[in-house]
Amino acid sequence: MEKLDPQICYRALQSRDPRFDGRLFVGVTSTGIYCRPVCPAGSVKFANCRFFPSAAAAQEAGFRPCLRCRPETAPDLGAWRGTSNTVSRGLALIAEGALDGDNASVDALASRLGIGERQLRRLFDQHLGASPISVAQTRRVLFAKQLIHDTRLPMAEIAHAAGFGSVRRFNETFQKLFKRPPSALRRKTISSLPEGSVAATGVTVRLRYRPPYDWSAMLSFLRARAIDGVETVDDDIYCRTVLQDGQVGTVEIAHLPERESLNVTIRFPSVRALPAIVARVRRVFDLGADVATIGAHLAQDPLLAPLIAERPGLRAPGGWDGFELAIRAILGQQVSVEAARQLAGRLVRLCGSALPARQRSHAALTAAFPSAAQVAAADLSSLGMPSARRTALSALAEATLADPSLFQPLGTIEETVARLRAIRGVGEWTAHYIALRAVRETDAFPASDIGLLRGAARNGARPSPAELQGRAEPWRPWRAYAAQHLWAADAARSRSNP
Repeated sequence: MEKLDPQICYRALQSRDPRFDGRLFVGVTSTGIYCRPVCPAGSVKFANCRFFPSAAAAQEAGFRPCLRCRPETAPDLGAWRGTSNTVSRGLALIAEGALDGDNASVDALASRLGIGERQLRRLFDQHLGASPISVAQTRRVLFAKQLIHDTRLPMAEIAHAAGFGSVRRFNETFQKLFKRPPSALRRKTISSLPEGSVAATGVTVRLRYRPPYDWSAMLSFLRARAIDGVETVDDDIYCRTVLQDGQVGTVEIAHLPERESLNVTIRFPSVRALPAIVARVRRVFDLGADVATIGAHLAQDPLLAPLIAERPGLRAPGGWDGFELAIRAILGQQVSVEAARQLAGRLVRLCGSALPARQRSHAALTAAFPSAAQVAAADLSSLGMPSARRTALSALAEATLADPSLFQPLGTIEETVARLRAIRGVGEWTAHYIALRAVRETDAFPASDIGLLRGAARNGARPSPAELQGRAEPWRPWRAYAAQHLWAADAARSRSNP
């Protein structure tokens, strides 16, 4: 297990230091409860404290989650602890339900990550202090607990949403952990919320991040690329349609800066899709990033230091869906952002899935982005783009259908890029861009991008792609965030020099 200095952890607990929130959890032996370091409860004796690098480790050690500080609402920084990309990728897959269901297994998860089962268990124990199964079980409990506290969903729907195999298993788990049925945890103060299923009323959850967060930059990025019918940004709120397992719905995301959270409202026919949709929101809005740690590393370079000081909360926006992002990347080859956006709108009108009127939470949301099967079956000749690019769209759709794990990371960024480049029409720039936005490779870096080259220019002189690639070596493993800062610098210069 990752070494935690008990004295430092105890001082963080005494001062309720928010910098440690999500980084450690404290188990109190006198109560059998584990808490966040910002818990408002009274002081605890040092002798009664045990410190853990994850909620799963605390729960595996026999502690139950605190009802006051609610560990399920802590910033999700587990993927940023240590230096193991394998662990962060494993956590992302678990969040999307990789260990849910009767046929799920740690061996299958390890295979998806390109390593052996024993090595995966060792890495999880080293960085998180818990096994993959324990992490998945804790995720289910904490997600269910959040839905119990913050919604009026029926308990049966909560059980299915959290990935429990049955309502009986759900009840047994909560009875064992909390010595009471799950319904006893529901607060009376939520009586003002609508009662009913996700399909009927929607469900709203808060997702916490570790500040700072540059919300305006995130919205500007999404607004410039919003596809007509699929996305809209109004009144600082991002809305989009969702296509999941052949069903369509909507999601709405607003910023709650005073709570250091995003407010996410999901309307979807199947409650079982909730964890995957929440995982996508986390990915798009980069909620797991420890921007302070990343910024401190990158700011060691004089080129990046002023950029990071100007935008300390800048995140690297992710892609909602791997296939969708890859299609966007191909549409954006050698054209402007606006031109790519318009092409994407044409593609949606050509073969996207219509959103039924009764499900439209926003008048502008009318269709979901097409699936790989829909693009593969469509006649793309009416899109008004070069035949080579149309061929690339079809090749991408066929590759996605042939390999559903196409947009999952491999062992290294080089291996991930090589797999993507094997698709006809996907070159070095496109592969790195897909790796950055969709695969969430923190070290992806499309060095030949004109925006990066302009952003890295000094005294009017742009570096060559090879020179920028060499300059970026010390920025590893967070070159993706350096790229985001360079893009932001280029955009700012364009606005000041129209």
